[in-house]
Amino acid sequence: MREHRIYCSQPLHRGEQVLLDEGAARHLTQVLRLKSGAEIVLFDGSGHDYAASLLSAGRRECVAKVGECLGEEALPPLHLHLAIGISRGERMDFSIQKAVELGVSEITPLFSARSMVQLKGERLYNRLEHWRGVIRHACEQSGRSRLPQLHAAVELPRWLDDFQGDGLMLDHRADTPLVDLPPPQGALTLLVGPEGGLSPEERELAQQHRLRGVRMGPRVLRTETAPLAALAVIQALWGDFHD
Repeated sequence: MREHRIYCSQPLHRGEQVLLDEGAARHLTQVLRLKSGAEIVLFDGSGHDYAASLLSAGRRECVAKVGECLGEEALPPLHLHLAIGISRGERMDFSIQKAVELGVSEITPLFSARSMVQLKGERLYNRLEHWRGVIRHACEQSGRSRLPQLHAAVELPRWLDDFQGDGLMLDHRADTPLVDLPPPQGALTLLVGPEGGLSPEERELAQQHRLRGVRMGPRVLRTETAPLAALAVIQALWGDFHD
């Protein structure tokens, strides 16, 4: 029988009752057609899955009773942070969704010189909330119990000023193939530009902040393809694709 995993924003403890939000209630009752008494799995983003049963199942509100802890998701061998230029419409949703499925731990949306999306005020707030929903649903689908962190959207130069450590920048002009690099030490940041890529000035600035340019073969990849291909290679080389 298929396991129905639902994110709960409240901390979960065995024996307690939790009120699920309207989005979860709508999915459970209108999409999955579940009724009171149905068995589900809840997670609160901290790394644990819990068995649960629905005590009530309304269109806008569901109450569940939390059962036993089913286990804890192991910490990843490589902590991955994706810093990605904001792209238009579904491209950004797709990139975030698949990056979560591929195991990233942090995501930072970036405004850069060639960004074609302008977001401010309420529009920016709503888009960030939308992306948080994309992350939650990707965790539900992929079996992840630790919720990746979505950072506030920020201008690329400001993000670089705050950047600490070493990282990689995808650049099809770079001399070094990604597969030729030595293994990172526990954490890795990956910078990817928007449609049109990073400007020459931004690439130079990134290199000054210890982000090394690497390429992914002879082809120029689209903004929604490049980070996913790179993340898959990184996980295969040094991450948890061996588990």
